[in-house]
Amino acid sequence: MICWPFIGEQLTNCHYACVEWGVGMEIGNNIKREEIEVLVKEFMGGERGKEMKKKAAKWKWKASAEIATTKGGSSYTNLELLIHQLIQPRDN
Repeated sequence: MICWPFIGEQLTNCHYACVEWGVGMEIGNNIKREEIEVLVKEFMGGERGKEMKKKAAKWKWKASAEIATTKGGSSYTNLELLIHQLIQPRDN
């Protein structure tokens, strides 16, 4: 995934894709055509691109998604934590 975030959740999505999950490459604000060409070539056949492809393939498997979303899985747990934070009364 090539990310070019501007506003809102795009920044967070870019961070996760590029840093946390390792399946994306971020482009800067003042990028030139030649720089995009280099990124795309790296993405399509370079070492970083090969590594990203391996990481993305892990997410392709249905079992990974099922494990993450079942009780005790990472997505399930994170959603539970978010819900508990949202329903806690504030001490203002």
